[in-house]
Amino acid sequence: MKRILIIRVIVLLAVMSLSAATVKSQENNSVQDQEKKSVKGPEKKTGWNFGPLPAISYVSDLGFQYGALCDIYWFGDGSTFPDYIHKFNVEVSRYTKGSGVYHFFYDSKYLIKNLRTTVDFSYLTDRMMDFYGFNGYAATYFSHRGESFYKYDRNLLRATLDVQGNISGSLGWVAGVGAYGYKTAPVKLDKYAGEPSLYQYYVDEGLISESEKDGGTRLEVKLGVVYDTRDNEADPYRGFKGEAISSISPGFGGDGYTKLFLSASGYIPLINNKLTFAARGVYQGTIMGEQPFYMMQNITTLYFRQITSEGLGGLNTIRGVLRNKVVGAGVVLSNFELRYRFADFKFLGQGWYLVVNPFFDAGRVVQYHKLKEMSQSMNPDIWSILNEKFHMSAGAGIKAVMNRNFVISAEWGKPFNSLDGKSGLNIGLNFIF
Repeated sequence: MKRILIIRVIVLLAVMSLSAATVKSQENNSVQDQEKKSVKGPEKKTGWNFGPLPAISYVSDLGFQYGALCDIYWFGDGSTFPDYIHKFNVEVSRYTKGSGVYHFFYDSKYLIKNLRTTVDFSYLTDRMMDFYGFNGYAATYFSHRGESFYKYDRNLLRATLDVQGNISGSLGWVAGVGAYGYKTAPVKLDKYAGEPSLYQYYVDEGLISESEKDGGTRLEVKLGVVYDTRDNEADPYRGFKGEAISSISPGFGGDGYTKLFLSASGYIPLINNKLTFAARGVYQGTIMGEQPFYMMQNITTLYFRQITSEGLGGLNTIRGVLRNKVVGAGVVLSNFELRYRFADFKFLGQGWYLVVNPFFDAGRVVQYHKLKEMSQSMNPDIWSILNEKFHMSAGAGIKAVMNRNFVISAEWGKPFNSLDGKSGLNIGLNFIF
């Protein structure tokens, strides 16, 4: 039985408690004036601003996690606020049994004139990475299986560089490159030595080939267009963002492939700046070639809101569903949520407000990977005989937003189907879109 103690929850609750003591109540009997009330914009910031959080937890199979993460902003003379001139996100943490996170992220519209530059460099080791097979419900899931059955050992070294420029108005172009180095193997922890795993079954039956079972190196080149009218990136009150990006991986690191990513996000203000309806639709599919299994869970992104952009399931996609539960050659995803902002307050000299966001998420595989081979398997842990359909969840989150840029997030989601897990609580940074 896993036990998890997350100090970030305490930090978030402390911020919420402080807000209750510092927010001044305002009485207004006029309905018209009440409708005009909105969250105040934060005061202009200059120079450096920091948003640190501890990275401390305990997971029985991984040990104690210790480290820290921090968003760092440079606003200069404040003339661009609430846009920053430079942003850095850094996390360094380790688990006592070997897993670790070493993450550096940089974003700026001002490093190179008229270009936006985004850089990520990360080394991630996960001794208990989730693996639930391919094609969603077509893969068997038994909740009574042991702790290591749906796990494998994965190391990832990742480096990405994306550059965006303007075409006309709100329309822009994007070009980028990403290098990914994976090492994969069955769980190596002595505690589970000799125990069966779904990963090993997939290797034994050729669903994960000999050429990819130990991982590999891939290079992806991105080309695409972006249309963006949002009034703010961290917490938009209104606007639209659309992306169409192709990722091309040449064949020198294995068989080549090309995938297409389409995304549309809209933000509709319902009560001025206090209440926003936000929605996102995503498609990602393989249009040429075949991706190795370790690349299929990657969801294309130009901006890492979390350490990883993987799924479907987990922190970034279908909240509350088991991490990487929905994996295939092509997937669709939708997210719907209300964002209600309230309780402006000052803390450590910074301007804050709180947000609650009830949500509904859904996604499914629409392009299958080795489905025929799965259906021919005699292993009951591989082929479920079920047809794929939408995996859905609902829940709510609460956010503490500093200077309309730094967002501390806690979200709890519950799947509609028990085959997708029981529920999930995620603590981290940022809205998921």
